Amino acid sequence: MNRQDYRKIARKHGVSIREVKHDLQEAVDAAYVDPNFHARCVYCKGEKPTVDEFIEHITRRVKAGL
Repeated sequence: MNRQDYRKIARKHGVSIREVKHDLQEAVDAAYVDPNFHARCVYCKGEKPTVDEFIEHITRRVKAGL
């Protein structure tokens, strides 16, 4: 996801880009408190994915038709 995408989401919801990124990271963090099988399938460099890693994973899955 690039800055322009974040900007579109922020404008649509009347918030800052920083707030969009923060809220997305909170959602990912919450999902990884007790990750299920699907969450553990997301490639990440650390213990849990960053928002960008998570979005890249979802994008690949959508493109693959999975």
